[in-house]
Amino acid sequence: MVDRSPSRVLICDDQEMMRVGLRMVVESQPDLTVAGEAADGLEAIEAATELRPDVTLLDVRMPGLDGVTAAGRIRAALPTTRILMITTFDLDEYAFAALRAGADGFLVKDAPAAEILVAIRGVLRGDPMVSPSVTRRLLDRYVTAGAGPLPNPRLERLTDREREVLGLVARGLSNAEIAGRLHLGETTVKTHVSRILGKLQVRDRIGAVVLAYESGLARPGS
Repeated sequence: MVDRSPSRVLICDDQEMMRVGLRMVVESQPDLTVAGEAADGLEAIEAATELRPDVTLLDVRMPGLDGVTAAGRIRAALPTTRILMITTFDLDEYAFAALRAGADGFLVKDAPAAEILVAIRGVLRGDPMVSPSVTRRLLDRYVTAGAGPLPNPRLERLTDREREVLGLVARGLSNAEIAGRLHLGETTVKTHVSRILGKLQVRDRIGAVVLAYESGLARPGS
């Protein structure tokens, strides 16, 4: 029997008005419900551990314990819980670290209700909700500010085709767009992406993109 109960959302933000707004958006949908709220990082971890939500909306900047650290601890304790970071429009400096900590995507604070719901439902499906523009800005700011490309032996496990697919994933293309670009079936692209994730030992497309840029396989603006 199919479980049709609403997906449970935990809202974690130190701004009460932000929590109220997110609650209104979530509760307006029949397939979503608010499991609880938290006002700082420590509360977020405690609430997530106790409530075991399907999705945790987690502010990047919170008192007591920042959202990045909280995301890492929640991910370690609850590997199946999706984590959607709440960030400012200008992508504060912790955003890239949040990807490393296991975040499944970003929710911009001033996003309209429709975009918030798309992001929540996207991470529930297992899709990393980071738009190509956001990905490029993150990588432009943080990867290029680092010490330069770091060779990664895991890339040597990829075939030439898989490296080509990874390069297009790093540019923010969807499976359908990659299929059109390479004249492949979308199912074939999905198979390539799945194999790439396995060979690189990363959890999702975001992890693959980060590795591709860090290793120099992809470059901002390419």
